[in-house]
Amino acid sequence: MERRRNSGPRTTAILLAGLVMVLSGCGSSREAPAGQGSAGDTPAGQGLGHDVRFYVNPDGNAVQAVAGLREKGRKQEARRLQRGIASQPTATWLTNDSEAVYGEARSITEAAAAQDTLPVLVAYNLPNRDCGLYSSGGAPDIDAYLDWLGSLAAGIGRKPALVVLEPDAIAQSLEGCGSDGATDERYRMLAEAVDILERQPHVRVYLDAGNASWIEDLDALAAALEASGVTKADGFALNVSNFETTERSAAYGRKLSQRLGGAHFVIDTSRNGAGPPPTAAAKPGSHPSWCNPPGRRLGTRPTTDTGIVGVDALLWVKQPGDSDGECGGAPPAGTWYPRYAAQLLSGSRPGPSH
Repeated sequence: MERRRNSGPRTTAILLAGLVMVLSGCGSSREAPAGQGSAGDTPAGQGLGHDVRFYVNPDGNAVQAVAGLREKGRKQEARRLQRGIASQPTATWLTNDSEAVYGEARSITEAAAAQDTLPVLVAYNLPNRDCGLYSSGGAPDIDAYLDWLGSLAAGIGRKPALVVLEPDAIAQSLEGCGSDGATDERYRMLAEAVDILERQPHVRVYLDAGNASWIEDLDALAAALEASGVTKADGFALNVSNFETTERSAAYGRKLSQRLGGAHFVIDTSRNGAGPPPTAAAKPGSHPSWCNPPGRRLGTRPTTDTGIVGVDALLWVKQPGDSDGECGGAPPAGTWYPRYAAQLLSGSRPGPSH
């Protein structure tokens, strides 16, 4: 059924996103993010620079877990977790309502700007999120979603931020999540989301494109990304919450980039140190290929000095140690999973639960 035509929430989203720019007299040029040297015009897709420092969120699950271990006197475990995971910058996933996401985005970006660091945020609130799987939820409809995006963009304002937009949304649509009409509407939603976020002068937006073992038809994936606004974004993101190696992800990304006029991309390396499980299926959704698989390890630490042409950054988009979902007795998606954190630190199977 066609979505009702109502300009109210959509207009609110656009006004919220643009208000900061209007009040500050910002023009249409884009400036360099924190840690990148002098400001200037930086068109979308031109990279981040090699000296960017990413923000470490003190409210991250791993940081809180370290504090909990110290309180219990488990100092050796705390030191190991601090060195391996908690000290590293990971993305903050934004899923709260419009009022909360404004405050969360504002708090994080202000704290990061004060440290001259760049925060990585994940916008993860699309209607029918995760196609009803472990991370199901999201906004109730397109108007609510765009209102939410407007609040997020307004919370960021003129401060620097890197936003990974809606993990899995496009790849799941290509696999049949929703009718043809729902898929087209999802692409339009994402394109409007890109527009809203890119109005902020220091925001870098990377539209999620799945991973190297998911969508084989790169022409179809490129077309879906274009329909979703990737040409107005700074590029696309690969391997979010997955385990494909950096090398395979980069090779896949280069082929996809060629179909998108040389678009840049970022890669999630948080848990790809051992690559995917040997029995990994060709696509997500088939446990255990993507849901807390055993034997995985941490990957390359976050950096913009990638040494890979076209790759703007290697990021820890997924917080290592957070569960992928309730598979094999694991806690809900996004919940701290001590046994899995221990596995990632050692590369072995999870030990006894803490």
